[in-house]
Parts: sequence; structure tokens; C-alpha cells
Amino acid sequence: MGTFDGLPVPSDKTYLREELARIDESWVAARFDSLPHVVHILTSKDRETDILLLREQSDVVEEVVDEVVHAYHGGFNKAIQNYSQILRLFSESTDKIGDLKHDLAEAKRSLGTRNKQLHQLWYRSVTLRHIIALLDQIEGIAKVPSRIEKLIADRQFYAAIQVYLQSSLMLEREGLQTVGALQDVRSELAKLRGALFFKILDDLHAHLYNRGEYSSVASSIYERDDEVPTTTAVAASRMSSQPLSRRTRTLKGDSQFGVRGLTNGSYRTASTEEGSSFDGHDEEDSVEHDEATGDGQTIRNGTDSKLLSYQLPPWLSDSSPDEFIEAVRKSDDPLHVKYLQTLVQCLCMLGKVAAAGAIICQRLRPTIHEIIISKIKAHMETKNLSKSACSQGDRTGAAGLHFIKGQSEAYRLSKDKPQNGTSNSGTHLAVSPVSPLMAPGGKAQAAAKDLLDSILDTIVKIFENHVVVGELLELRASQHDINTPKSLPTDVNWNADSEASQATGGYTISFPLTVLQSECQQLICEILRATPEAASADAAAQTAKLAKKAPKKDKRDASEDGVTFTFRFTDATVSISNQGADLIRQGWGKRAPNSSQEGYGSAAVLPEQGMYLAASIYRPVLQFTDKITSMLPKKHSQLVNDGLLTFTENFVKDHLLPTMFVDYRKGVQQAISSAAAFRPRAHTTTYTPTVEKGRPILQGLLAIELLAKEVLGWAQAMPKFATDLVKYVQTFLERTFERCRTAYMEAVLEKLSYRLIGRHDIERLMRLDTGSACLPSQLGHSVSHSEAVGSEVELCELFLNLPSIKQDNLIRDDNKLILLASLSDSLEYVADSIERLGQAVPRAASQAEGNSRNQATSPRNLASFADEYRKLATDCLKVLRVEMQLETVFHLQEMTNREYLEDEDAEEPDDFVISLTSQITRRDEGMAPFISGEKRNYVFGGICGIAASASIKALADMRSINLFGVQQICRNTIALEQAMAAIPYVDGDSVQQNLDRVRTYYELLNMPFEALLAFIAEHDQMFTPTEYSNLLKVNVPGRDTPSDAQIRLSEILSH
Repeated sequence: MGTFDGLPVPSDKTYLREELARIDESWVAARFDSLPHVVHILTSKDRETDILLLREQSDVVEEVVDEVVHAYHGGFNKAIQNYSQILRLFSESTDKIGDLKHDLAEAKRSLGTRNKQLHQLWYRSVTLRHIIALLDQIEGIAKVPSRIEKLIADRQFYAAIQVYLQSSLMLEREGLQTVGALQDVRSELAKLRGALFFKILDDLHAHLYNRGEYSSVASSIYERDDEVPTTTAVAASRMSSQPLSRRTRTLKGDSQFGVRGLTNGSYRTASTEEGSSFDGHDEEDSVEHDEATGDGQTIRNGTDSKLLSYQLPPWLSDSSPDEFIEAVRKSDDPLHVKYLQTLVQCLCMLGKVAAAGAIICQRLRPTIHEIIISKIKAHMETKNLSKSACSQGDRTGAAGLHFIKGQSEAYRLSKDKPQNGTSNSGTHLAVSPVSPLMAPGGKAQAAAKDLLDSILDTIVKIFENHVVVGELLELRASQHDINTPKSLPTDVNWNADSEASQATGGYTISFPLTVLQSECQQLICEILRATPEAASADAAAQTAKLAKKAPKKDKRDASEDGVTFTFRFTDATVSISNQGADLIRQGWGKRAPNSSQEGYGSAAVLPEQGMYLAASIYRPVLQFTDKITSMLPKKHSQLVNDGLLTFTENFVKDHLLPTMFVDYRKGVQQAISSAAAFRPRAHTTTYTPTVEKGRPILQGLLAIELLAKEVLGWAQAMPKFATDLVKYVQTFLERTFERCRTAYMEAVLEKLSYRLIGRHDIERLMRLDTGSACLPSQLGHSVSHSEAVGSEVELCELFLNLPSIKQDNLIRDDNKLILLASLSDSLEYVADSIERLGQAVPRAASQAEGNSRNQATSPRNLASFADEYRKLATDCLKVLRVEMQLETVFHLQEMTNREYLEDEDAEEPDDFVISLTSQITRRDEGMAPFISGEKRNYVFGGICGIAASASIKALADMRSINLFGVQQICRNTIALEQAMAAIPYVDGDSVQQNLDRVRTYYELLNMPFEALLAFIAEHDQMFTPTEYSNLLKVNVPGRDTPSDAQIRLSEILSH
């Protein structure tokens, strides 16, 4: 930026800026030195021109200065005028202040002359003012009853109590005690105190059971659970929506109820969901307006809830500010907790804590009983509506199986009907001790769990309110004279002793917990059809009573097995003051006749009742206990030790588990001992891999598998008892395995195939067979082709070197072979099922007990049972394979020690070949529905190899053979090849290769000696030296064999 850029040059004289820009910067230096310029002019050759240039620059500067002066001249003049005006005003103000001082001095002198008169007037005005105030107070007190009634009608209880206490204190003042006109007001206030107490108590009772305007649940107890309103009223929008995981924190020992007890968040509710906590609102401006969307959802308008949480609740809008109201306003507690705190504070200010506690205790059990019945009726109405709304078929498969994860497909097998026309549910009904409704995942289990979840959820919400009220009352009980009207204290100390219960009318946190669990226990006993005895008697006396006489059954609770269980819940001793007893006699505490003795009507909701429903009850009770424990203060945490969960666990341990073991043991015995248990039945001619489509599993093993799934389903429902239930399954599986082993031994006992598979050398060779890869229990690792071929040749040699096989050494009954095939597939199916179930066995019990051995034992033991079942299945398949190979050797051994001197061309195979092929076809058709194609290949795949080896070896024992004899043998191989080709999944290339080798071998007998030697020289590896030697040893009519034939053959093979 240049030096002259900021000068105010007009737009029409822009050339001045250009001229200024040409002036050298040295002319505007801070310390101008003229000497260089003078020297420059004097030494210049053209002095006139330089001087003229300087004059032009001087004119430009002067013109610029004129423009600057012209631009700033007006401002300078205005500033001078303003300054002059300021000086003038300052001078005038000085004069006026002087006059004001003079006037004030004159007024002071005038007032001082009349001081006594002014004092008398002031005293008279004060007296009159006091008289007017007293009259105003009398007039105001006369209006107090109507004002209190209006506040009660507007549900402004705290403001009404404030007015009542203030009026009572005013009536006790010295000036008002002798006013006779106020006696009627005193009597009216006494009556209003009682009316106000009952109003507060009614509202407290309604909010304790979530029936009030500011309750934590928006819907009433009597509404159906599945009805969710899309829009809410203004009162509902003020409510606090809290999830099931909220818990009430304990009150700190050094907290103060009036100020610190609230601001410290003693009753703050915690939520597992972000943004679900909603605190207090102001009465009108703070109400959030809900906007209903088109799909019925409700959208908040974006008001900051943090700002709303510190605004005054609507029920305190008419109250006078004090410490309690300020504490409520600053508190972060939910709206319903603040309202409960307000009601308790009202009772404390009225001095009615003991009376209120006594009445709450008196009404607790009937109210809970009524609530449970109403919930059951709501479920029944919902059930009836759902039945009338949709008349679809019975959906038993996965009806509400919430507590069994990943096991729904296990029970679908017992409910679905396969495509082959048979139903597995028939087997399930025949052996299971429970109906499909009572089975794990059945409709009865799901209905019981849903019902108990709903009821216990309601009980938890109610108990949360009782914890809030109980802690407040116990805190106030530590003070002195809490049952007389008094103002809010400033210091609170926690002293939990026996006097606290009397001060609160017997109401403590332990009392509602005991009653709630007692009612829930009676409901559970009704669901389980258990008959609870009186809880007040000693356990030993109860045991003796039950031992002397049979348990009494009534028509409603009578169970099939007459289970009797004694529980020991007792209501806490209620110490009711005279005041509370009077209030109860007035009618508020009237109790419904025999309300606790009546039933709940759960039979109308549940399809069935019985002790097996304990499985669906266990998890809701466990969750209920966890929630209750999280709500209790530390000093009361031991109250749940002998509660509902202990009762349920004792019932399961002492009654359900023994009954379950006996029932399922009978079912297992019935399943494996029936005549049809191990009778193969197939409804299709081909094998199907799934039971739903007709996989022919043996009925006994299918029933065992279903029973095992069912018992492990109970284990999933009751993780703590999973170890015992898994032991039951292990016992059942062990007994079933022994029965399967017996059936297997009955089929193979004293048979050659059974003895052979037990030999170590044959077992080793069978392990190297490539076909063993399809076996349920892998016999070995992958092997090379050369090892597999070598093992097959060696195995054939072992079989062919056996002594002559007799018919008694073989399994001639095809039904036994079919049984072995079906038993193998059924065992594999059960093993796979056991393995899947073993991976899903719950470990909760062993984790809870800290027993690492039990934690790993259950899955490992079930896996070991699966291995045993697979091993037996593998033995069945090995017996079948060896049996078919031995049958082949048995039939082909007729080729030895005979002469094949036929006189005509062969049109039919030999009789023994016909017998062998028909037997192969018959057995294949019989086994086809029971084993898969890969296993059929394993069973029948070894026939061709042993047949080829036996046919080639038979030449050594033949006396003579001619051309037609060779054709007969070739015809035999063709018949065998055709029989094997009819079996699906059998390797046709291997069959053809083995039998072509036999035909090639016997066709060599038709060659002349020299041609035979030439063939041997070219194909010395095709057959063994012994097999080539047998070609020369056998007598072939018409073939000339020199005497040195063996020597020449040896020479050829040696090279």
C-alpha cells in the first residue's frame, strides 16, 4: 500500500493519485534531507526542466491538500460545536445542584421543628396496620376450610396440608386463641384433617399398585396386556415409562429426606435403555404434546427432557415454596417416585404414618390377590379374542418356546407328520410321560410362562413402589414424634430398630415382600396342582402330619399324582396402633371374605396343569428374584434367601426330578422292550435322509431319541438342575445301548463274520479300505490307492484261505441282515442327535456351583455315548460287508474240485451263481430303505473283488476244463456283473474291471502254449506267477503242454 493511498481524493480527480504515485518516497521520509536534491539540481545539465518538474509535483501536492481540507472541514466544525454545547450543559448542571442543596437544607430545618408529631403519627399507623392484619388473618382463617376443600378437589394435597398446618399454627397464636368465632373453624379443620388423610391414603394405595394418574405404567391393571394405545392423554404423557430393569437405590445413611435425600438421587431409577428415563414436568408449559403418526406411532416434539426434569411437577403447582419442593424440583427421580415421595411427606406432615402403615398392611394381601385374578381374567379374555379372531390349526411346534434356545427343531419331529403317512407323535405319545401340551415347548408350558411372566412383571412394578414408600417410612421412623404434625426436619439419622416397625404401623419393606411372594407361591401351587399346607406350623410337624394321613385333595387342586408341598411364608407381625385400629374399624380396611383362600382361576387360561409346568415357572421365578434382589437395600438383601426361588428349587429337587426320573424310566423301558421296538419297518423302497420324509428309524430308538430330547429340553428350561437331568439321559442311553447291543449279538452270535471283524489283522486291513470313509465311525485316515489295493488283495487272501465255509457259519436269515442295516442307520441317527444335544447342554449349574468337573462332564459324557453308538453302527455295517463277502466265497467254492468239461455253449450261469445273484438282489432290495447309497456300496462293494479272487484261485483246484467250460465261467461272471450293476451307488467301473480280469484269465486257457508264453512275456504284471503257473497246471483237452513248461514260464517271469 502506498503512502498516499488513504487520502480522500474525489473520483473525478483520480489523476492526482497517479501523480502522487510518481513522487519519490524520499520526499516523505521521516527525516527529510534536502541536500541531495539541491546537489542534484545544481549538477544537472538541464536545470530548468528539473525545476519545472519539482514545481509540477508541488502543485499536485497542494491540490491534494486542498481536497483533504475540503473533505474534513465539516467534521472539524461539528466537533467544535459539540464540545461547546457540552461545556454549556455542564455549567447549567452545576448551578442547579447548588440550588438543590440549598432546598434540602431548608427542608431539614422545617422537619426538625415537628419531630414529636411525626413520631405519634407513625405509632398510630403501625397500630392500625396490626389491627387490619389481624382482621385479615381472621377473615383468611375463616376461608381456610373451603380453600382446603378446593385444593383436595384439585388433588393439590401438599398445598392443602401446607394451608392446614399454617392455619393450625395461626389458631394457636396468642391473639387468636380467645376469638370465639374461630371455634367452628377449628372443628372443621379437625374434620378436614381426617378427610385429607383418607384422600391421601386412597391416592397412595392407587399409586402403590400402579392404578394412579402418575403411576409408572400408563395402562391400568385391568387392561389386556396386548392392547397398546397409540395416543395418550395429558396425564399419561406426564408418566414415566420405565423398563423392567429399573431398580431403586438404597437411601444413604447421611442423606436428608427434605433436601439431600432427594437431590442425591436416593430413589433414582436406572434404565437399560438410553433415553427411557423421564423425570418431572411442569404443569402446563412442560407437557409434551404427542403427535400421532399415520401408522399409529407416537412421536415426541423434541422438547429437551433435561430442562423438563428440573421444572415443578403439576401436583405442587399451588404449593408454597419450601425445602421439600425445591428438593423435588432439583431431583432426577422419575415422576411416579416423586409423587410417592410427596404423598409420604404429606402423611408425615399430618402425623399419620402409623395409621397409614397399618391400613396398607391390612389391604396388601386382598389387593394382590385381586390383581392376580384380574391379570388371569385379562389373559383369558385375550385368549378368547384370539381364538375368535383366527381359527387356524393348532400351532404346537414352536408355541412360545422362549426359554429353549436352538432346540425348537428338536421337538418339531415329535409334532410334525412325515410324508410317508406315519406320525412320530404316535411314538411320542406312546412313551412320553407327558402330553405334547406339557412337553418342553408345548402350549401348556408356553401359556404358563407367559402368564407367570405377566403376573410377576406386575408384582415387580408394585414391589418397586413399596420399596420407595417403605424406605421413606423407615427413614422417617427413625425420627421422634413422627405421628404428630410437624414441619420438615433438617437432620435425619438412620436407626433401624424394633420401634421403627411400630412407628410405621407394622409396615416395612419385608412385609410386602413376604406377602407378594406368598401370593405368588399360592398361584404357583395352583398351577402345579400342589396342595400347600398351612405355613405357620413347624416343618417337622408338617412332615409328621403328612406321614400319618394322605394329603387331602379337593376337586380343584387334585393332581394325578397327589403331590403335596409345604411352604413357610408367613405375614410379618403387624403392630397396629390404636389410631390405626380405629381407622380399620371405620371401614377402610375391610377385607374381602376368604380372599386369600380363594383360587385364582388359572385353569381357565392354561391348557393343562401339573408339576411338569415347574420347568416353565423356574426361569420367570429366577428372573423375578434377580429383579427383587436388585431393588432391595443392602440391609434387606437377605430377605430373598428363603423366598419364592427357594420354594421352586426345593419343589423341583424334591418332587419334580424324582417323579421325572421314574416316569421317563418307565417310558424308556416301554420303548425298548416292546415287540415292535426293533422291528424294521419301511414305507418307501428307497432311503430318505430325514425322519420327516420317512427315514425308517427303529421305533424303539426313535422313541429314545425323542425322550432324550425332551429330558434335555427340561434341562434347558432349568439350567441349575441340568447336571441331574443329563445324568438321567445318560442312564437312559446306557440302558438303550445295552438293548441295542443285545439285538446285535442275537443276530451275529456264533457267526463267522462276527469273529472275523474282531481279528486285529482283518480290522487293520478293513481300516485301509477306501470304502470305510462312509462309516459312521471313521476307521482310519485317508490312504493311498496302492495301499487300498494291497489291503483289498491281502484281505481277499485271508478270506479265501479260511477253511471251507459251512452254511451254519453264515447268517442265512435275511431279516437279521435287514435288522443289522436298520440298526446301523438308527444308531447313527441317535448318535448324531446325542452329539448335537451334548453341545447344547446348559452349564449354568456347574458354573453356579464352581464345579469345573461337572461343567465339562455333561457334554463329554454325551459325546462318549455318541461314539459308542457310532461304533456299534459301524460294527453292523462291517458285519454286513464281511457277510456278503463270505456268502460269495461260500457259493463260489463249488467251482473247486470239479471238471468244467461242457459239451455245449453255456446259455445260463451255474446254479450256485444264480443262487448268489438272487441272494444279492434280494438282500439289496431288503436293505435299500434302511441304509444310504454310500453304505450300500460299502456293504455290497466287496463282492466283486472277492468273487474275482475266488474265481481265479479256483482254477488251481480244478481237475480239467475245456472251451465250453471257459465260456460257462465267463457266463457266470456276466451274470454276477449284471446283478451288481442293478445295485445303485455301486462302482460299476470297479465291478467291470474285476470281472474282466476273471474273463481274461480264463480265456488264456484257449491259447496254444507258445501264444500263452508270448502273452505272459508281454503282460507279466497282469497276474501273479502262481496264477500263471495254474494256467499251465490245469488239464485243458486239446492243448499240448511240454514237460518243461514250468521251467520256461519261470525263465520268462524271472526276466
